[in-house]
Amino acid sequence: MYGIGIVKGLGVTLKHFVETYLDDVRWLGRRYYNPEAMRVRQGPKARGVFTVQYPEEKLPVPEEFRFLPFLLYEQGEDGSTQDRCTSCGICAKVCPPQCIWIVRSDDPETGRPVPEPAEFYIDIDICMNCGFCAEYCPFDAIKMDHEFELSSYDRFEKHIFNKRKLSKPVDYYASIRPNNYASEEVARAEKEAKKSRRGR
Repeated sequence: MYGIGIVKGLGVTLKHFVETYLDDVRWLGRRYYNPEAMRVRQGPKARGVFTVQYPEEKLPVPEEFRFLPFLLYEQGEDGSTQDRCTSCGICAKVCPPQCIWIVRSDDPETGRPVPEPAEFYIDIDICMNCGFCAEYCPFDAIKMDHEFELSSYDRFEKHIFNKRKLSKPVDYYASIRPNNYASEEVARAEKEAKKSRRGR
């Protein structure tokens, strides 16, 4: 009442203003563009302004952060690559906004479907980042990426990602989601062991 709230609010602003400069002195001018200082600035012991100087500074994303889907491929020792995707189409069926298009192809000699997509498209403007495609994929071929800086001046051609742009190696997935990758590899090894025991 009588403007006391305004005075209190201005007091908080003034406190942050002063503490920002005191923190600058404490860090000897290295308060920004310094990973260690940013950890303190974003932690419970932060003083002054908490602003992140984006894009020079970026907050680390948690492992479970998900943005756009991407396709995994295995790399052989001889340099060859093998898509995990078999173009089964389950991802396109479960996608709520229907932003996935898969182009399948047939073997010209046998006439049978080729178990990998000829082309794979995702419209990133329509994708709602729900992760259903990754959740329902029976071959662990689709995972959710951490990359979120995708703005461009052309929202038509550049915002429809094709197979070349979506494909990333398994090593990349292991680097952004190490815990998930490790648990999946353990489950895969157990499944293979069960198969081999049945085959005996």
